[in-house]
Amino acid sequence: MTRAALQPAAALASGLLFGAGLLLSGMTRPDKVIGFLDLFGAWDPSLMLVMVGAVGVHAAFYLVVQRRRSPLFADAFAIPSRRDVDFKLVTGALLFGIGWGLSGYCPGPSLVALGTGATAVIVFVGALLAGMFAAAKLEARVARG
Repeated sequence: MTRAALQPAAALASGLLFGAGLLLSGMTRPDKVIGFLDLFGAWDPSLMLVMVGAVGVHAAFYLVVQRRRSPLFADAFAIPSRRDVDFKLVTGALLFGIGWGLSGYCPGPSLVALGTGATAVIVFVGALLAGMFAAAKLEARVARG
């Protein structure tokens, strides 16, 4: 089997592993996020522990991957080279944080939580998609001048 044929299978396996991790850790439940943000109430540090674990696993594997000449299922690594902070980055981060804090949903866990059929997550994902569409239209309009 070729690299190109294995790429979708690797992406699916990665997505399933990510989704399973989110489910097992409870990160698809908005009350976990809201509990983490409630510093002066019933604070729940589990989100921080999950993030520290994820960053640790990523850091360890990143060191291993950096030693490879190329990825397993692609011709080259796609590592961002930009280091600047611009308006688009700051605005996106602010909108992300506000949406996450208000709803308790992050984009990845919200897609996993869609399986529950909960109205709140359906509304969130709808708003997420509408925001992505609006941002793409605005960016295209700005690029046209």
